[in-house]
Amino acid sequence: MELLSFMYSGKLSTNSAPHVLDVLMAADKFEVASCMRYCSQLLRSQLMTPESALVYLELSSSVSMASAIQPLTDAAKEFLANKYRDLSKLMGYSLSKYFILVITTAHILTTIISLIVRSQDEVINLPLAGIEAILSSDILQVATEDAAYDFLLKWARAQYPKVEERREILGSRLGRLIRSPYMTCRKLRKVLTCNDLDNEIASKAVLEALFFKAEMPHRQRALASEDSAASRRFVERAYKYRPVKVVEFELPHPQCIVYLDLKKEECTNLFPSGRVYSQAFHLGGQGFFLSAHCNMDQQSQFHCFGLFLGMQERGSVTFTVDYEFAARTRPAGDFVSKYKGYYTFTGGKAVGYRNLFAIPWTAFMAEDSLYFINGILHLRAELTIKQPQQQIG
Repeated sequence: MELLSFMYSGKLSTNSAPHVLDVLMAADKFEVASCMRYCSQLLRSQLMTPESALVYLELSSSVSMASAIQPLTDAAKEFLANKYRDLSKLMGYSLSKYFILVITTAHILTTIISLIVRSQDEVINLPLAGIEAILSSDILQVATEDAAYDFLLKWARAQYPKVEERREILGSRLGRLIRSPYMTCRKLRKVLTCNDLDNEIASKAVLEALFFKAEMPHRQRALASEDSAASRRFVERAYKYRPVKVVEFELPHPQCIVYLDLKKEECTNLFPSGRVYSQAFHLGGQGFFLSAHCNMDQQSQFHCFGLFLGMQERGSVTFTVDYEFAARTRPAGDFVSKYKGYYTFTGGKAVGYRNLFAIPWTAFMAEDSLYFINGILHLRAELTIKQPQQQIG
């Protein structure tokens, strides 16, 4: 009756979501596309919840005229992507920062951990459609793509206990949502030996990632812009730690050359006292990272761009690293050495130069700056271990 009434009046007698859903399904059965679009619009105008968003996502596979409700499906995906956009926080990767708050009582610590566990359970218990919406999103905030991959495996193992089922769902629906070109080489090696993934699919993803990493930056940007809406594997997410390209050598000394690109808008956001970190890279069995800062020059009292090399906390090994920082400059576009030195790392330490370009921040960020080429700052760090490793104590 409600469908018939709509065909005469173009309206429904009630806007309650369950009722509108019933009318929508009836309209699909009788192929009344105009009513389906009207119902879709009504549902989109109402307050959405995770539960209702998941119902709307499932609709697309339950109706014959899915195109009529595509705006509703898109709205549900967008809602879930925003709801769970900070994946690193939801999964507890930033747990350490909360310990600042627990100086007073153990009760506060218990409460915080309970909230984090509850958030983790909420995400892990999401159905397939919800996970697809989250991992398809460009705005997903995650430490690295490695972390997105680890999350996906954790979810798949929880939802599909049988390895055959996991391989099927990862191969057919979810594996393509991981942006393997932005994973680290260390993690890509683990992908090749992961029992949860089909060997052929894993090998193809790793090869594609390695070929992408080997491309020049302008070609990588072209691939990302050409990527279709259905496959966003070449599009970079909002990573907490910036991806790097690493070239490693073993002879005559352990050495690596690390390339870090920063967009001009990323540098703009560093002012007045921000910093951005790279993904970890490894040399001599130790983890290192680069960090770019906006500093205050202590002598001249102006802001400036600084670059630092840090070593992750790792055991009791100490060794000396020769390092050199360079940046591409206009007009030639060649890398020009800006700072070099050596440092004996003991873990958890950082070394670098507070004013890498020896100019104020305003000159560094100016329109005629020598250091931004097509809006990109290209940095290079070369690390070499020449001193033998030593044990502390």
